[in-house]
Amino acid sequence: MRRLLLRTRAGLRDAVKPVGAAAIGALTIALLRATRCFDPVKTADLFGRITRKIGPMLREQKIGRANLTAAFPEKPPAEIEKILAGVWDNLGRIGAEFAHLDHVWNHDPNHPEDGRIEIGERTRELFHKLRLDGKPALIFASHIGNWELPAVAAVAHGLDAAILYRRPNIASADRAIKQLRSVNMGTLIPAGRDAPLRLAQALQNGQHVAMLVDQYFTNGVDVTFFGRKTKANPTLARLLRQIECPIHGVRIIRLPGHRFRAELSEEITPARDANGEIDVQGTMQIITSVIEGWIREYPDQWLWLHRRWR
Repeated sequence: MRRLLLRTRAGLRDAVKPVGAAAIGALTIALLRATRCFDPVKTADLFGRITRKIGPMLREQKIGRANLTAAFPEKPPAEIEKILAGVWDNLGRIGAEFAHLDHVWNHDPNHPEDGRIEIGERTRELFHKLRLDGKPALIFASHIGNWELPAVAAVAHGLDAAILYRRPNIASADRAIKQLRSVNMGTLIPAGRDAPLRLAQALQNGQHVAMLVDQYFTNGVDVTFFGRKTKANPTLARLLRQIECPIHGVRIIRLPGHRFRAELSEEITPARDANGEIDVQGTMQIITSVIEGWIREYPDQWLWLHRRWR
C-alpha cells in the first residue's frame, strides 16, 4: 500500500509539473510585458523597495548572511545586515531594469551628460582598442551592479560579441527572456555541453567572448576566494587552454541618482609555467582576485545569495 501511495504521489507530481511550469512561464511573460509599460526609474525604485521587504523572509537571506560573515569576519552583524539590504535592493532594481534593457543604456559619447552612464577616459581607450585591433578577446564579468548591461553596452558601441548565458528551466520564460536579450545584445550562446565548442569557434572567428564567471562550479578549477577554497568557471578555463588572446574584465556599478559607471579593466597578464605556456589555474586565480577586489569596493552590489563555498 505504501509503495502504491508513493507511486501515485509521484505520478500526480509529474502530471502537475508541466502545468505549474506553464503558469510560471506565462506569469514571467506577463510581468515583463507589464513592467515595460511603466517608467523604468520609478519601477526600479518600486522593485527595490519590494525586494528589501520580501528578501529577508526568504532562505537566501541566511545564505547571504553566512557568505558575508565568512568573507568579512571583521564586520559587525549590523553592517552585514546593511549590506544584505543593499543586495536585495540591487536585485529588485535589476529585475525592473531587465524589462527595459533597450532603454536603460542611453549613453551618447557626444553628450554624456544627457544619459545615465558614466565612462572614464581609460575605459574608452581600452574599449576602442578592443573594437579595432582585429583580435578576439575573453571578457569576464561578475554578478555586481547591473550585470546585464555590459553585453548591451558592447553591441551598442560596435563590439562584435558572443555572450554565454544560462537559460531558465521553463521554456516559455526562456523564450520571453531571450527575446528581450536579443534586442541589442550580441550572439547569445546558452550554457550547455556544446557551449565551450561554440565559444571557442567564436574566438577563432575573431569575436569577443563574454561570460559571468563568479559562481561556484562543482567541476571547476581550484582557486581561493576571500581566503577560502572554491571552484571557478571550467568553461573559461577550457578557453584559456585552447586559445590565447587578450583578457579583460568588465563591470557596471550602480551610482546614486539612477546612474551607472562602466569600467573595463586593463588587460590581464596571464600566469605562465616554466615552458612559457599559460598556467590556467594561476590565471584563473588572477581573475578571481580581480573580482574579489571589485566586490570589496561595492559589497552591497554583489549577489551574495548563492552558496559560494562548499
